[in-house]
Amino acid sequence: MYKEGLDGVRIPSGCAVSAIFSRNADKINGEKIIKSIKLMHDRSNGLGGGFAGYGIYPTYKDYYAMHVFYNNLKAKEDCEKLLEREFDIVNLSKIPTKKIPSITDEPLIWRYFVAPLPTRLSDSQLDEKEFVVRFVTKVNSYVEGAYIFSSGKNMGVFKAVGYPEDVGEFYRLDEYDGYLWTAHGRYPTNTPGWWGGAHPFGLLDYTIVHNGEISSYDANRRFLEMHGYKCNLLTDTEVITYTFDYLVRRLGFSLEETAITIAAPFWSTIEAMPKEEKQRQLYLRNAFSGLLITGPFSIIVGFEGGVMALNDRLKLRSMVIGEKDDMVYIASEESAIRVIEPYVENIYSPKGGEPVIIKFNKQYKE
Repeated sequence: MYKEGLDGVRIPSGCAVSAIFSRNADKINGEKIIKSIKLMHDRSNGLGGGFAGYGIYPTYKDYYAMHVFYNNLKAKEDCEKLLEREFDIVNLSKIPTKKIPSITDEPLIWRYFVAPLPTRLSDSQLDEKEFVVRFVTKVNSYVEGAYIFSSGKNMGVFKAVGYPEDVGEFYRLDEYDGYLWTAHGRYPTNTPGWWGGAHPFGLLDYTIVHNGEISSYDANRRFLEMHGYKCNLLTDTEVITYTFDYLVRRLGFSLEETAITIAAPFWSTIEAMPKEEKQRQLYLRNAFSGLLITGPFSIIVGFEGGVMALNDRLKLRSMVIGEKDDMVYIASEESAIRVIEPYVENIYSPKGGEPVIIKFNKQYKE
C-alpha cells in the first residue's frame, strides 16, 4: 500500500490540511491552495488528495452541483435515470481534467447542476435539503459503480488518488475562483486509497478535511445509522461529515454547540463551570455521547459563507491560523501559510476543543 517515496518511506500517519478564506468573499484562484498544500508534500503519501472550492459556480449558484464518479457506462446510465426522474437537470458535462502521468486509473467524472422537480419534492413531503441527502444516500448505497462525492450549491469537491498538488493540476483548479478553498493530503484512515475515499468528504455544502485518526468510529457510526445514515465508506471522516449534517441541519445546532458535542470538555472541566453552563454541557455530553469524537484530530469544516477549525481536546494534531486584511489562512504548518502570504499577521494555534469559526463580514451579502 505504501509506495516508495523520495526517502524510501511513506508514513501512514502523516497528513496535511490547508484552507484559505476571504471574509469579503473576494475571489481566490485555485492555484493558491495548490501552492499551500504542495509545501506539505512530505506529510502526504500519494494515496489521496483533494480540494473543496466555494463560490466557484456563480452561473449556477441556485442549483445543486453533483459531482459523480462512475466505474463504467452502465453505472452512469443507471444514475442518470434516477437523476432525470427526481431532478430538473439544467446542465451536465464531464468535469474538465488534464492528463498527467502521476494520476492514473481515473473513473468517469461527471458534473450535474440540478434542482428537485417540484412534483417529486411535493410528493415526498420532505424539505429540499433532506430530499437531496436521501437521493445521494440512495445512489451511493444502491447504484453499483456510482458515487456522488459532492452535492452542495455553488461549491464543489475535487479529489483523487495521488499527491494533492497533482490532484489540483489534474482537475485544472487554476481555472476556478472561489471565496473559500480547503485542501487535504493523505488517504482515508484505515481504508485503502481510492478515489471516493480521499478527502474532502462532503454532504450538501458542508465539507470536512481532517488530520488524525478517530478511535470512536464504531460508536459514532452506530449512532448515525440509528438516525438513517449509511456509512458506506467505512472511514472516520465520513462519520464526521454526517455528524455535522445531523447536528447542524437536522437538529438546528449552532457550530459552537456542534463543536462542544464532538469535542466535549472533560468531566472535571464541566464540573467547575457555572451552574447554567454546566447543565447545558452535561445535557450535550449525555444526550449525544455517541457522537463524541475521540483520538487525535484537527478538522477544517467548510460551509457556505465560512470555515471552522477544530482540534481535539488534548490538541494532539498541529493546526495554525493566520490573518492578513480580510483573508484567513489555516494549515497544518505555518510554512504552508507563509508560502502564499509572506506577510501574514496574527499567527496563532487554536486551543484544544475550542472551535475557531470565521464567517463573511457582516456587510457582505452573497
